[in-house]
Amino acid sequence: MTELAADDTLVRDAADVADFARGCFLGSAGDQVGVELEFLVFDRAAPAGQVPLARIADALPPLSGGSRVTFEPGGQLELSGPAGPLPEAVARLTADVDAARAALREAGLALAGVGLDPVRPARRQLRLPRYEAMAEFLGVPYGALMMCSTASIQVNLDLGEKPSARWERAHLLGPVLMATFANSPLSRSRPCGWMSGRQAVWENLDRTRTAPVPATGDPVAAWTEYLLDARLMLVREDGQRCRTVRDGSTFRDWLAAPARPLTLADLAYHATTIFPPVRPRGWLEIRYLDAQHPANWPVCVAVTHALVMDDRAADTALAAAEPYARMWPQAARDGLADPRLREAAETCFRAALAALPRLGAPADLVREVAAFADRHVTPGRPPAADLLDLVKGPARRLSAWLTEEGRA
Repeated sequence: MTELAADDTLVRDAADVADFARGCFLGSAGDQVGVELEFLVFDRAAPAGQVPLARIADALPPLSGGSRVTFEPGGQLELSGPAGPLPEAVARLTADVDAARAALREAGLALAGVGLDPVRPARRQLRLPRYEAMAEFLGVPYGALMMCSTASIQVNLDLGEKPSARWERAHLLGPVLMATFANSPLSRSRPCGWMSGRQAVWENLDRTRTAPVPATGDPVAAWTEYLLDARLMLVREDGQRCRTVRDGSTFRDWLAAPARPLTLADLAYHATTIFPPVRPRGWLEIRYLDAQHPANWPVCVAVTHALVMDDRAADTALAAAEPYARMWPQAARDGLADPRLREAAETCFRAALAALPRLGAPADLVREVAAFADRHVTPGRPPAADLLDLVKGPARRLSAWLTEEGRA
């Protein structure tokens, strides 16, 4: 998986934007997967308090699996594992997650795999120019929540020999997979009314950059129009300085009347400020999945990988999921309580379980997928349901979940 090039080549018109969009779908023809895991970090002695970034960074050990360590604006820890075949990618990232959990525990901290901070208000720690401009553009409360209180699993997949097929699959499966892995039903220690409160946050942000890319049968044309019609968020000026764009203008508007010549670098940077559920970058970024418990994230990755990469599994899964492909808000709100989504999820998991051995998945990972299906899919109880159970009893149960080893 390779980064798209960005340079000083001039962008003069929509045709140049289309050329850039076409490049977003040119990548490896293989079947690799890369995974980016975000976690919230809590102080085991005081889970209601924010943990300084320096304390987290100082506690982390060297990671033998090769994961890159970064932080989101609110202090969320992100581990980005090297891309590779599914078994290798999962094994290397698992080793790094285990090492990070153990070291953080020694430092009095705990990783929590949950899509929306269930107890703390949004507070930003990183003050980089990009984040300053982004916070101003997105506003409160939802911009602050997205930047500081959400966590996700991002599954990055090779485009393969037929990029349009994998692009279509990733979209059509979205609501069913989102419902299945919904894991963010709480805010300020109370139910927020959504099984995926994280997705509810995204639904309330600027929809020119967070709505799904329309299905037109021509991914390059659809992505071109999306890039053109997304509002400008910020413009880089004088090196690192960023200027927030407040007038509602789109990239199409900027292209029609530029204050200065526009370059491929400007367009590439604009693309990094656009956050649809699936984004092409020379590979597919699948961005609609809530963060999961450290024991469950491999299931999320394995199922998503199998249903997009394996043609036989995809045919079966899409037959079940496609009727609900427009149900993004309903899936986020109801999860698998919607019987249609639950039935589709059961079919998808059966297809994934049949495909994973063909894809080289080890037997223990296949067993984990089957166990997840038995616990969450068949009864229609995504991980969010377990979190909701915690707030039905004594208040301390949620704090214990966040800080106990083996549970958070």
